[in-house]
Amino acid sequence: MSRLEVLKTYKIYIGGQFPRTESGRYYPLNDSKGKLLGNICLSSKKDIRNAVVAARKAFGGWSERAPFNRGQILYRIAEMLEGRKEQFIAEMVQQGLSRAKAEREMEICIDRTVYYAGWSDKFMQISSAVNPVSSSHFNFTVPEPMGVVGVIAPQDSALLGLISLVIPSIAGGNTCVVVAAETKPLCAVTFAEVLNSSDLPGGVVNILTGSPGELLDTLASHMDVNAIVSSGSFAQKQKIQEACIGNVKRSFFYDQDWLKTEGEHLHFITDLQEYKTTWHPIENIGGATSNY
Repeated sequence: MSRLEVLKTYKIYIGGQFPRTESGRYYPLNDSKGKLLGNICLSSKKDIRNAVVAARKAFGGWSERAPFNRGQILYRIAEMLEGRKEQFIAEMVQQGLSRAKAEREMEICIDRTVYYAGWSDKFMQISSAVNPVSSSHFNFTVPEPMGVVGVIAPQDSALLGLISLVIPSIAGGNTCVVVAAETKPLCAVTFAEVLNSSDLPGGVVNILTGSPGELLDTLASHMDVNAIVSSGSFAQKQKIQEACIGNVKRSFFYDQDWLKTEGEHLHFITDLQEYKTTWHPIENIGGATSNY
């Protein structure tokens, strides 16, 4: 007798847990030959709002961690990606990539995570400054994370585009709400499993599957989301910018080839930082100069 295959239902990832979508909806995912691969949650606007709440709750603890510790956690994520490399490659092949291209993309994903892990405790030294002033003050400019970042993953990339946007964001101390690629969601959910079993606190990265067209406006217009990063069509860029006008939210659109070295750079971290300037007085005591 032939047996009925038990297909996996790929859940969403919010606050360090794997709930089903609040809407109860799902959509079937087929491979290039029409074979059913699994059932994917079709996330709702309520799921977006829940994910933003989780990201905001996690922001304080994550942003206050020592940058070196954030780098350690990112390196641990890279270790786990290396350990589950074959699973990711198999999922990329299921979603249409050749074996050779999938192997190359996976290697870049791992190396890129290590790259940003190394920057975690160094980017502040590069992007901060001691400014010259004419008064008896020290004047410092230092970067601080923006807060909650909405990430619209590239629709033509199974994993690399998502990692290229998410990892630099959290390396800088931000938390994320991610809308995964609608047609290539398998690796995004498996990546959520990696994050959940790593040292990353719950809520730092929240991953939703479904239709970007349905979720984008809610995410971009949410008053507790501080920035949106995306990579996609010009029409999507326009829609994001229109949604961001209402609360003057910052939006960043990257039109990169993620397979090339232009897909990794310090500015992917520093774009999502706010620069704060501090004045520190200098007092003259007995002809000597001291600061306190």
